[in-house]
Amino acid sequence: MSDRELFAGLLAPRCFPGWAEILLPRIEAALAGSRHGNWPRWRALLQDLPEVAPSAVDFAADTVSLGRDGDCDRLARQAIESALRRLHPWRKGPYDIHGIVIDTEWRSDLKWRRLQHAIAPLAGRRVLDVGCGNGYHAWRMLGAGAKAVIGIDPTLLSVAQFLAVRHFAGDWPVAVLPLGIEDFPSETRVFDTVFSMGVLYHRRSPFDHLAELKGCLRPGGELVLETLVIEGEAGQVLVPEGRYAQMRNVWFIPSPPTLLSWLARAGYRDVRLVDVSPTTIQEQRSTGWMQFQSLPDFLDPEDSSRTVEGHPAPRRAIFLAEAP
Repeated sequence: MSDRELFAGLLAPRCFPGWAEILLPRIEAALAGSRHGNWPRWRALLQDLPEVAPSAVDFAADTVSLGRDGDCDRLARQAIESALRRLHPWRKGPYDIHGIVIDTEWRSDLKWRRLQHAIAPLAGRRVLDVGCGNGYHAWRMLGAGAKAVIGIDPTLLSVAQFLAVRHFAGDWPVAVLPLGIEDFPSETRVFDTVFSMGVLYHRRSPFDHLAELKGCLRPGGELVLETLVIEGEAGQVLVPEGRYAQMRNVWFIPSPPTLLSWLARAGYRDVRLVDVSPTTIQEQRSTGWMQFQSLPDFLDPEDSSRTVEGHPAPRRAIFLAEAP
């Protein structure tokens, strides 16, 4: 199966009418320009995954569950776990695939708990998830009743992990595509809800990002924006010199009042802050499925309220806004 056929299958007309024609050329261009030489190896791994139909799926639980331990024999289960571990590191989750629990670096279910009761109900809505990683939250959106979910993320390992999960989940109206927001069609104005979680601080121009997100929302649609913030008054912004918590590409970390003003300046209506929470070492940490350094290594060992660079430790906020 070619890459075009693979992603055309994800964008089935019954789920995403008309989108394959628009997005497939952009996906092919993104793959052609990628420098990640592991993609062919990951594609081969996906093609060799055992075929095991799940006896049940659960996208609404904290752990996205696909099948049960008894759905396959011991050898098949060992083959599945071996293949999934070759897609290390797993950043977003957790998942349970036929009894194999993928304990990911991020407890992404904790973020979902903080926002699920604040956002507009997703039942029947078309959703775009920008910077979606391996699609954990896309599955949770489907579990919350979304009609169809498109996730975009340029990291090919994340796309491969999503495809592995989908292999065991079956055919559902959810797709994760190897695109960044800059590759996505501007001014589509068709999505009922657009999520951007953990993306804004990586953008050189936050206002351009807010405009790109608004261009994807139908009039009256909802933006769900989650990002790093600092404590402070309106107008205060941290612009780290060098790294922030060992991340290289962090450009702007505003205070909540500053970001509220940015959203209003960008043309959004009914702008509001619904949650501010410190990121804890229970939410982000190294595991057997993500064995590299993680948050405990990025904090000052003598003062956990600061990063190793001396900046305020990570705090994340969730904002909601309506597109005009």
